[in-house]
Order: sequence, then structure tokens, then C-alpha cells
Amino acid sequence: MRKYAVPIILGLLLLVAFLGWKPFSSIFFANIPQHLEDEYVCIPTGSSFEDVVHILTSKKLIKDESGFRWVSEQMKFDKRSMRAGRFKVEPGWSNRDLIKHLRTGEQAPVKVVINAQRLPEDVAGTASRFIEADSLSILNAFRDPALLKEIGFKPETVISICIPNTYEMYWNTDGPAFIKRMLKEHDAFWDKNDRISKAKAQNLTPMQAYTLASIVERETNYVPEKPTVAGAYLNRLKINMRLQADPTAVFATRDFATRRVTQVHTSFDSPYNTYIYKGLPPGPISMASIPSIDAVLNPEKHDFIYFCAKPDDSGTHAFAATLPGHNVNVEKFRAWMRSKGR
Repeated sequence: MRKYAVPIILGLLLLVAFLGWKPFSSIFFANIPQHLEDEYVCIPTGSSFEDVVHILTSKKLIKDESGFRWVSEQMKFDKRSMRAGRFKVEPGWSNRDLIKHLRTGEQAPVKVVINAQRLPEDVAGTASRFIEADSLSILNAFRDPALLKEIGFKPETVISICIPNTYEMYWNTDGPAFIKRMLKEHDAFWDKNDRISKAKAQNLTPMQAYTLASIVERETNYVPEKPTVAGAYLNRLKINMRLQADPTAVFATRDFATRRVTQVHTSFDSPYNTYIYKGLPPGPISMASIPSIDAVLNPEKHDFIYFCAKPDDSGTHAFAATLPGHNVNVEKFRAWMRSKGR
């Protein structure tokens, strides 16, 4: 028997070592590949442990699923509700490292790019491409009476909280959180560069300044021209003249695909149609870019009241201080259009 004792003991020791090695390696050795196609993992709200395992394996973020499951059981990670968010995974992490990060680590923010969209539904559609919330849930937040009352805005004015920019936010941001984040950025924007005082100097509230800026936004894409256009509209307001802004007639009719404003648009009865009603419309007709807002706050000082498109393809305008001068510019444009067969 003695001659078998040593091999048996050695065998038992090797078995113990093997059994111990497997848990040890599962806990502390790398289970995240060194080369990752995508180092970010998004865990949706309400995910189960099985959902998380499926996400990790489908994205090839773990090499040994059984080892991950075993360590999750030991760390009681599989018994907890899964934390939603977007997390960056580091190559060479162990299962223990990964679980600790998914449980308590910092989220990796996403960059949300919001351009000058026309309607809240356009903003919702754009934002939903970057965050977990779908476009409908974001749009519902824009329309939620309780939320609007809480933040002090109306359905006609709520789009003014959106300042076109690139924002960092967490991927699992929901609709109401998105609205509140936009409001926070809105307030920060108006607190900078003496903007509130500049609006007051034009006899405008920030809301009114944004509304006028939204008209400037849709009137010209040429940034150097925006202060000139803003100055013309402000001159009209000062003399109690109708703004007669084509973009407001387009907004009123919702004929956003039109390439030419006609009497059908300018005669359409709507409080947004500034060909019919004096003053500013009830709210913005789109988002306004920062250059458009600052153009209203820092308008060009001039005597121009009228403007029309120049007789070329530049997209810029010819300005005039008098109606006869404006009529000359209009006729030049019409003659150019006729020469082009348009």
C-alpha cells in the first residue's frame, strides 16, 4: 500500500490544485480579449442578468462565459438588478474587474449632437439616435403638461430650451431627463455673455429674442448676414410694422417642402403668420442656432426695413430702407428668375 500512497497523494494534490486553479483564474485572470471591436457596452433599463450575459457574449466582450457566470454567482452579481448605462470595457480585465465596473463604475457619456431642428418631433428623433430613450418618449416629454408646468414653458415655447450644440450625457437618459438637461443648458447659455441684458436692450425677453432668432434662422443660412436681417426685423418691430416674414407663413401652413412662398402661404390665417398679424408669433418657428440668437442680441444698426433675395444663387439678400428701393430690388430678382426660366 505504501508504494501507492505517494502517487495517490500527488494525484489528490494535483486535483486540489486544479480545482482551486479554475476559480482563481476565473476571478483574477483576463477574460476580456486584448483586441475589441467595440469597447463600449450598453445595458438597457430593466435588463436581467441573462440579458447582460447575452450582450457581453454577442459583442464578444468575454471569452469564457461559464467563468463569468461562476464569478457573478460568487459576487452575487447575478442576484442583483442590472444597472443600466453605457460602460467602457478595458482589454485584459478579469471577470472581477468587469463585474465591479458594471456594478459601480462610472458610465461612459455619449456625445449628443443637436442641430437647428424645426419641430420638437425633429429634436426627439435626433436625440434618440444617441441615447436610450426612443423618439416617442422624448416627444411625449416635450408635450407633458405637468413637466411643462414644472419647467415654466408652454407647448408653443418649449422648443426654445433647445440650443443647438454638442452635449455629453448618459446613454440611459430618459425623455423627462433630456428635457431638464436642455433646460439647464438653456439657462447656462442665457447667463453667459450678458445675453439677458442685451435682449432687454432690444425691448425683448429671452423668449422673444429666441422667437425672432428662429425667424432669422430660417431666413438666411449665411452667418455674416444674420445681424443685418435681425436689424431689419427689429426696425419693423420698432415702427409697429408687420414682420411679413416668409418663414412664418411657411410654418403656419406646415408647407416645409415649398421652394417659393406664394399668396397661398401669406394669406393663410394663423397667429404664426406675420403677414396677417403684427408682432412676434406665439413662439419659435424652429430651433435657433447660436449665431442667429446672437445676431438678434447684437444686430447691425442700419435703416433697412425691406429685403429680398439677390439676383443670383448666393442665397443672400438685397436690403433697402424705402419701399421704392425695395421694389427695384424685387424687380431685379424677378428679371433674373425669368432669365433662368424659373
